[in-house]
Amino acid sequence: MEQRQRAIIAGVNLNNQEDFKNSMEELFNLAEACDIEVVGEITQNLNRVNKSHYLGNGKILEAATSLDEMDVDMVIFNDELSPSQIRNIEAALGCKVIDRTVLILDIFSQRAKTKEAQLQVEIARLQYMLPRLIGLGESLGRQRGGAGFINRGSGETKLELDRRKIEDRIAKLHKELETLVVQRQSQRKKRKETEVPVVALVGYTNAGKSTIMNAMIDSYNLSTDKQVFEKDMLFATLETSVRSIKLPDSKSFLLTDTVGFISKLPHQLVKAFRSTLEEVSEADMLIHVVDYSNPNYKQHIEVTRETLKELGADNIPTIYAYNKVDLVDSEILRDEEDCVYISAKNKTGIDRLVDEICKKAFKEYINCEMLIPYDKGDVLSYLNDNANINSTEYNSDGTLISLECKEADYKKYKQFVI
Repeated sequence: MEQRQRAIIAGVNLNNQEDFKNSMEELFNLAEACDIEVVGEITQNLNRVNKSHYLGNGKILEAATSLDEMDVDMVIFNDELSPSQIRNIEAALGCKVIDRTVLILDIFSQRAKTKEAQLQVEIARLQYMLPRLIGLGESLGRQRGGAGFINRGSGETKLELDRRKIEDRIAKLHKELETLVVQRQSQRKKRKETEVPVVALVGYTNAGKSTIMNAMIDSYNLSTDKQVFEKDMLFATLETSVRSIKLPDSKSFLLTDTVGFISKLPHQLVKAFRSTLEEVSEADMLIHVVDYSNPNYKQHIEVTRETLKELGADNIPTIYAYNKVDLVDSEILRDEEDCVYISAKNKTGIDRLVDEICKKAFKEYINCEMLIPYDKGDVLSYLNDNANINSTEYNSDGTLISLECKEADYKKYKQFVI
């Protein structure tokens, strides 16, 4: 069995940031997700980051001593390093140096399953590498074989270190991705034409978005093969999944599961995943899923709001779904507007969440009565499937129904309204 790589994590607390401790904890979890064993931590309070070595000279010496004592393979930094910082730190420490961005890129490359996600991750990875070719040369050469960005072997570096080849590769990947983007846009256009509301699940990574989707699929008797992958880990979902949720009163909406956000989400990834994240900006409504059991949940809400703002999706009507309430000991306040408290895992509060979705998504519904002639069975059949029929009577002229239907269907079948 191959031995796990060992690392020290390092971070600068700029001007006493409130969330610094949480950010370092998250870096530890990101390293664990890449199967790297974290054996130590170096932190420093600074007013500004050292331009040449990120940490101050004293801390760099301290790090060098720790490396010798602990038999460490690498140092992982909590911010994105510049090309010159990577070169200088590697020269000073004599070991591999990587940053938070590389960890996130590596997790994405391991988890990407669909062609679109794989293309997006590779574009982001190459864009990160391009300005860092000199600094990455020795680092990549020292790495062991294996999957992912962190573990790429020296056999691949000859191709990767040719700037022109990387630029050509990025252009080729963009072209491939463009074809898939056009397909996605075409699918979205068709969905818009049906006038079925689109509801997107958004939130911090591992907040429980996929669990909510599966709870809804289960609650409304969709087949189990419609369920999406869910797991208690960072970035379990990179693919956008869309499912149609049909309610007992024949109303239906499309539910979209999206990639989770994280603080300091690399701009290369936001850019590369823009086509996927457009599902969010074009939704009619957002469900902002919050892991209520996480002590840093307020900060996670802010990170998600900032990312939504960057995507131009900050003005879409939003319901806050405070998830994992089964893990919370304190008293839960339940009177806030546009907030629902749920446990997706235990399927509690899902009905309340659906009620809130209905209040916001189905405003354009009309109550009326229609008399459908007996020779218009196709119209009656359509309304039975797509409207909420309150009562049905049969008389000599046809079928008299009292119903609630979409405004579009009301206009379409206005000739039958009485």
